Amino acid sequence: MATLAFIGLGSMGLGMAENLLKAGHTLTVYNRTAAKAAPLQALGATVAPTPAAAARGAEGVFTMVTDDAALTELTTGPDGLLAGLAPGAVHVSCSTVAPATTTRLAAAHAAHGSQLVAAPAFGKPDAAAAAKLWLGLAGPAETRARAKPWLEPLGQGTHEFGDDPAMASVVKLCGNFLLGAAIEAMAEAYTLAEKSGVGRQPLHDFLVGTLFNCPVYHNYGRMIASRHYLPVGAPPPVIRKDFRLVLDHAQQLAAPMPLAQLVHNRMSTTVARHENDVDWTAFARRVSEDAGLEA
Repeated sequence: MATLAFIGLGSMGLGMAENLLKAGHTLTVYNRTAAKAAPLQALGATVAPTPAAAARGAEGVFTMVTDDAALTELTTGPDGLLAGLAPGAVHVSCSTVAPATTTRLAAAHAAHGSQLVAAPAFGKPDAAAAAKLWLGLAGPAETRARAKPWLEPLGQGTHEFGDDPAMASVVKLCGNFLLGAAIEAMAEAYTLAEKSGVGRQPLHDFLVGTLFNCPVYHNYGRMIASRHYLPVGAPPPVIRKDFRLVLDHAQQLAAPMPLAQLVHNRMSTTVARHENDVDWTAFARRVSEDAGLEA
C-alpha cells in the first residue's frame, strides 16, 4: 500500500478518493471547500490545509479539478503541491485539461525533480463512486509503472499512450468530442423519427438492441429519447470548457472540426439559458427546437 494524497473532492474526485481509501492506501486530502472532505475524514483520511501540506510525504498525489487554471494554481502556486512534494514523487493528473497545460506542468515537475503522469478519467460521478471509470495513462515508462497500481482501485481498466503525458490529455479531448458527436447524432436521428411518426423510444430500443449496443448509446440515448436529462453527470459549463479545449487544440494543428464547433455552440446556448442543473445531454433540446418540436 502507498502513501497518497488527493486534491479536488468534487463530484468525481470524492468517489475516486474514497476508493483509494477502501483499497487500503494511506490518504491525505485537500479541497478548497474543506467541508467536502468530511466524509473521507470519517473513513480515515487526513485533511490538509493546503495542497503543499497534502503533498508532503506522499509517494503520489492525485489531482481532479475543474480546469487548467485551477490545476496550474494547485500545482505551481505559492501553496501548490510542488511546494510540498518530495523529489522523485509522482503527480497523477486526472483532470480534463489542454495538452499544452499538461506539457507545461510536466516541465515544472522535471525542474523540481518530481514526475507527472496524466491519467484522465472517462465516466460519470456514479461510475467514479462505483470504481467503474476508464483511464488513459501517459508519462515516462518507469513512472507509469509506479502509478498504474494506484489506478487499479478506480476503474475498469487503464490504457497506456506512451511516454509523453500530453498524449493522455489528447485522448481525453478526442473521447469527449466523440461523446458530444454521438449525442448530436442521436438527437438528430430521434427528432427525424419523431417528425416522421416513429416514436423516439421505440427507435432507441431498436438501435441499442442491435446496431448501437454499447454504454454510450444506452445511457445517453435513454436520456435523449425520454427527454429526461438527469441525473447530472457533467454540467454544461464544464463540457463547454472541454469543447473549447478541443477547438483550441485543433486550431493549433490546423485540423478542422466543424462538428466540434457545432457541439460547442450547442453548449454555449445551454449555458446562456442558465440550464446548469441538467446533464450536458440536454443540448439535444436544441435539435428538437430547431425542428419545430416542443422540447
